[in-house]
Amino acid sequence: MNELEILSSYLMGVNTVVFILMGVDKRKAKRQQWRIPERTFWSLAIMGSALGVIIGMKVFRHKTKHRSFVIGMPMILVIHIILILTYFSMS
Repeated sequence: MNELEILSSYLMGVNTVVFILMGVDKRKAKRQQWRIPERTFWSLAIMGSALGVIIGMKVFRHKTKHRSFVIGMPMILVIHIILILTYFSMS
């Protein structure tokens, strides 16, 4: 596997996991059960799953009133895209 394939596999995995977690957290919110801490979503987003959070926000209508999520997640995604493009353009 080359670097791009490894990165793609990693990003697919973490984004799938965080998307599922967004759905689980939304269901728990509706049922007034124990919730997944926001710091978990932020930590996972920083590790590459901002796109999964953004898609989860849209699909599940979850965390859409949290200004920090609405602005912060796209910012993290843009930073990751810039870093990835820079890395691969230097290779």
